[in-house]
Amino acid sequence: MQWMALVLVVSIAVGYLRGGKLRNLTEIRVTMWWLLPLGFIILAGSGWVSSDQNELAVSLVLISYLPLLLFIWLNRDLPGLWLAGLGILMNFTVIALNGGMPVLLEAAGIAGNTGDLALDAKHVLLTNGTRLPFLADVIPLPSAVLSLGDVFLAIGIGVFLEDQIRQPPSLFSHGAQGVAGSATHS
Repeated sequence: MQWMALVLVVSIAVGYLRGGKLRNLTEIRVTMWWLLPLGFIILAGSGWVSSDQNELAVSLVLISYLPLLLFIWLNRDLPGLWLAGLGILMNFTVIALNGGMPVLLEAAGIAGNTGDLALDAKHVLLTNGTRLPFLADVIPLPSAVLSLGDVFLAIGIGVFLEDQIRQPPSLFSHGAQGVAGSATHS
């Protein structure tokens, strides 16, 4: 998940360098924001499952994607979120079809893993029988292997954050509404 932290930092930096304001991060308004931490808590829980309990770990991963996909759907009009949702849906699909996220062992080796990533409860080895192998974890980075869905997710989150930072200043904090012409009436 270090790669996701890098995406967040780079997105915020790009937005700031393009004239955005960091204070805009406090003004982000989305529908049902609590679905995000719920999904991530369930996803984090799947990391505590022992490697011999593949079905439980994969079920938790798939369940964790449901609140995230609902969040994306409810906020789909915000820039970048549809792309992030497409990435989540890609990962959901390949995991559901293969009983875990397929990992190319050679990519894990290039990334610096000795194969332990491919053998945990949430991952399976990429083989000739893998369904939709182009959606598997095949992109090596230092200490991580990403999927095409991860790339779409990262780009979508980056676009969203960069856009939010560059929003014009809000005249009314926290979405308070004014009445047109109210300043001219006594």
